[in-house]
Amino acid sequence: MTAPSQVGYQDVLRVWREADTIPEIEHAWLFDHLMPISGDPAGPAYEGWTLLSALAAQTRRLRLGVMVTSNRFRPPAMLAKIAATVDVVAGGRLDFGIGVGSRPGHPPARREYEAHGLPFHDSTRAVASLAEACTVIRRLWTETEPFDFHGEHVRLAGAFGNPKPVQRPHPPILIGGRSGPTLRVAAEHADLWNIPGGDIDDAVSRGKLLDRYCADLGRDPATIVRSIALQVSYDRPALTRAAIGEALDAGFRHVVLGLPAPYPDGVARWVAGELVAPSA
Repeated sequence: MTAPSQVGYQDVLRVWREADTIPEIEHAWLFDHLMPISGDPAGPAYEGWTLLSALAAQTRRLRLGVMVTSNRFRPPAMLAKIAATVDVVAGGRLDFGIGVGSRPGHPPARREYEAHGLPFHDSTRAVASLAEACTVIRRLWTETEPFDFHGEHVRLAGAFGNPKPVQRPHPPILIGGRSGPTLRVAAEHADLWNIPGGDIDDAVSRGKLLDRYCADLGRDPATIVRSIALQVSYDRPALTRAAIGEALDAGFRHVVLGLPAPYPDGVARWVAGELVAPSA
C-alpha cells in the first residue's frame, strides 16, 4: 500500500511498476483521503480513484484497489461507474474496497469534509448508507435493465450501469472496518474483510464477531477472505516479519503492507526479499 500523500505521482508509479514485476507481491493499494492525515497538513494528497486509473493503465499483473474508499465522498451510483471504468482499464484486476469513511474523532481526516463542501453524517447513518451503497453498486454492475431504488439514504430512478466491469459477476468487494455495525454490513456484502492492523488479539476477536454475523445470515464465514493492514518498518524489518507471522497464524491470508514515504529505491524488491519470502 502506497498512501498517495506527501509523495509525488512519479514516486508512486515507480513503486507500482517495480511491484508489477515481482510475483510474490499480488496486489497494490492506495488510500482515499482528499487532504493529508499525517505529516505536513498543507502537503499533497492525490484523489485515489483518479490515481488508481492511471496506475491501472501503467501495470499489467497486480490486482489493485483503494483501501478503502470512503462511502461518504461519492454517491454510490457514481462510484459504481468509476469502479467499472477502472476495472475495464485494468483488464479485470480491480478489488473494490469500500468502508464507512473517516473517523469522526480524527481531526486531520474530519477537515476534508468542510474543505470540500461534503456533508458529514453521524456513524449510524453512515453505516446504513454503506449497506445501501453496496446493494446499489452490485446491482449496477450486474443487472441488465434500468431499475429504481428507494432506500432510506440512496434514491435512484432509472439507474443503469454500462459498461459493466470486466470481472463476472462483479469485482470482489472488500469492506474495511472494525466496528460491530460495519462487520454486520461485511457479513452480508463482503468477499473480503480488512481490519486496519492494531492488536492481533483484537483483530481475531473482531473476526469471531464477523463469524457470528455470518451465522445469523446463514452465510458460511469461510467465504469471506480475512485481510489485515500492517505498517512496514524499513529500519526494523524483523518487527514487520513478526507481525506478518502473527497475522498468518491467526488466519489472515490477505496481508497489506503499508509503505512509509519516502519510498527507498528498490523498495518493492526489498519487501519481497525481506518480508514476503521469509513469511511464506
